[in-house]
Amino acid sequence: MTKPHDAVRRFFTRRWPADLSGNQPPMPAIFPDMAAPIVRNACDGRELVMARWGMPTPAKYLTGRKVDRGVTNIRQVKSPHWRPWLGVEHRCVVPFTSFSENEVLPGGSRPPVWFAFDDSRPLAFFAGLWTRWTSVRKLKEGEVTADLFGFLTTEPNAVVGAVHPKAMPVILTSEDEVDHWLTAPTVEALALQRPLPDDALQIVARGEKQDP
Repeated sequence: MTKPHDAVRRFFTRRWPADLSGNQPPMPAIFPDMAAPIVRNACDGRELVMARWGMPTPAKYLTGRKVDRGVTNIRQVKSPHWRPWLGVEHRCVVPFTSFSENEVLPGGSRPPVWFAFDDSRPLAFFAGLWTRWTSVRKLKEGEVTADLFGFLTTEPNAVVGAVHPKAMPVILTSEDEVDHWLTAPTVEALALQRPLPDDALQIVARGEKQDP
């Protein structure tokens, strides 16, 4: 996410979200459990805040573990685990300028491949969920209460599927789509869980852990 936060606010032409995120330099790579910007619904409008990437893990996968590292991507929205967070009060959008998937090569290496709409990396958003949760994310931190987020995935389009055939993020490209995700009834909002057209994305970088 390399656009300034003001660009995120100006994307919302009808009403700018309040910026509560503080000063944040460009982020050419965001890894699980890092803090990243999200836009979410608030009591008096929308707000741009920082949250940690990784929603709570289902309890059945935490047996015997001391740490919950979080679930970064959400695919099975019909699962009872995700049902409490599908309402508008827990929906968010995650601004980004490019995203990566690891390509499995014949030798066993898994270099990242970066996708964006074009070489200029225009701003877009993942459809996400957020919650405030108390857990142990890292042993050295101990128990913390933090705002967490993850984003939805779906079947990949042809461009992403050639690298990562399992899934791609759910991407929202217009203010109308973002508004729909943040405000529509759950069934209608989940209709946005679909791949982008095959010609919507292109590969903009390969082999780097950060998008240069």
